Amino acid sequence: MASLGYDDTPMLPGSKWRVHDIARPHPRVVTPGDAGQPPSDAVVLFDASSLSGWRSIDGSGAKWKIEGNYMEVTKTGDIQTVEQFGDCQIDLEWAAPSVVEGDSQGRGNSGVFLMGLYEIQVLDGFDNPTYADGQTGAIYGQYPPLVNACRAPGQWQTYDIMFEAPQWDGGTLAKPGFMTVIQNGVLLHHRQEMQGPTGHRNLASYDPPHDAEGPLRLQDHGNPTRYRNIWARRLTGYDGVS
Repeated sequence: MASLGYDDTPMLPGSKWRVHDIARPHPRVVTPGDAGQPPSDAVVLFDASSLSGWRSIDGSGAKWKIEGNYMEVTKTGDIQTVEQFGDCQIDLEWAAPSVVEGDSQGRGNSGVFLMGLYEIQVLDGFDNPTYADGQTGAIYGQYPPLVNACRAPGQWQTYDIMFEAPQWDGGTLAKPGFMTVIQNGVLLHHRQEMQGPTGHRNLASYDPPHDAEGPLRLQDHGNPTRYRNIWARRLTGYDGVS
């Protein structure tokens, strides 16, 4: 029988495990998604059947409309998930209106907020100049995306987001938040260190500290932006430690 590991190899630096350690825990099995289906350990946040897992910011029921397999902004305010997340992977699709109205920040504007605080900009950025840290895929007000990977208005676009929540030791920041963002298969941010919760026309700050988990929030900026196929995975380390 083939060896499943060793117990006499050198210790890995900074680790309690040896090289090829026979006792090291194996990763849990996850069935990958395919053809729009989420992986087996995902929390499905919107499957086009209802908005029961979402609330308006004031705590009342979400008032966006469902059409076919998507939900659409209806000028009734931001909505957010009942579920709370810290470190997570978020996958979703969105589409700006096919009828182009307005320009710059007034064209297909919305946003995806991790923990309800950290915004990845949603905008019709196809042939639509605006300020760099507010264009499609920006970590709003902090970092422009590496590239503009936008499809034409009305076409469905994907965001794959890997989010590491900030951590505090008492009231002192022990680790900032980090964000990796992929749009339509193209890398926009690679483990970008965030400066704090995002905002409009202000500097970010981690003061005061916030909760370890928060909702996924979608912004109502007055444009009829659409969303579908939204799911999340809670992330843990290889040895089961967040």
